[in-house]
Amino acid sequence: MKISNLVFILSIISLCSICFAQNTPKDYLDVHNEARKEVGAKPLTWNETLVEYAQNYVDSKKKNCEFEHSMGPYGENLAQSSGDLTGVNSVKLWLEEKEFYDYKNNKCVKDECMHYVQCVWNTTESVGCARTKCDNNWMYVICSYYPAGNIVGLLPY
Repeated sequence: MKISNLVFILSIISLCSICFAQNTPKDYLDVHNEARKEVGAKPLTWNETLVEYAQNYVDSKKKNCEFEHSMGPYGENLAQSSGDLTGVNSVKLWLEEKEFYDYKNNKCVKDECMHYVQCVWNTTESVGCARTKCDNNWMYVICSYYPAGNIVGLLPY
């Protein structure tokens, strides 16, 4: 094999790894589970049924990138961006809401915090996430959770 062909092949492989970086099941799980560990919640597992549900949902929004909850049977977090939003960055955005959650009073203070609460809900066992690039070039990310969290009156952990 010529050196130039080998360099080309290695370049393609490294570019592909960059393309998929921060969007693998392990990437999504690692970020979720690090936050869950901090509050004593058990780690999530990856659920292909939830992935299929999530992928079908974001694919259905590909044309207009309409940002609305699916109203489905699972817990759900959504993220959207005009930039290249990775799965990891989506989860990190949701986890940044931790500062707005008042555990003692079990409520959000100031801004939204329920995305964070769903990420760390201690009876949630599994997650499945998907992302798509919409026709308007925005990225749309969804994570679906089973069983759903954010149950009124209950503490998340």
